[in-house]
Amino acid sequence: MLMFSCESSTLRVLVVDDHELTRLTLQLAFSCQENIQVVGLASNGKEAVEMVKRSHPDVIVLDLQMPVMDGWSASHQIKAMSPNTQILAYSSVEEANISQTKSVLNFDYICKKDVPTSELIALVRQLGQRAGNASVTG
Repeated sequence: MLMFSCESSTLRVLVVDDHELTRLTLQLAFSCQENIQVVGLASNGKEAVEMVKRSHPDVIVLDLQMPVMDGWSASHQIKAMSPNTQILAYSSVEEANISQTKSVLNFDYICKKDVPTSELIALVRQLGQRAGNASVTG
């Protein structure tokens, strides 16, 4: 059995949000972290789907309410083409509303936008470990 260590590998993150300030703030927060690389910024779900094809992120921080294509639709397409990519639904929508939708299956974790930055980074790292384990064992 071949084992790989993901500890020294760089976690590839795609940030998707229609608000420029949110995208840039998240990019800055992640880029300051050791072993995290922001591989793309997208302003809607359609851009996110295209970026997944090109940049193969481990984790996507995905806003749910966006123009052109929302996060629900994008997550469905992303999981269909890249099932090991971990998707963090990142939204200001109440969790009760999100958890009642059937599309929640396309998300690996749901997080409200008011979460402290340190917790968001920890969540992304946890999801990145899942993505790494899935690709090694899959």
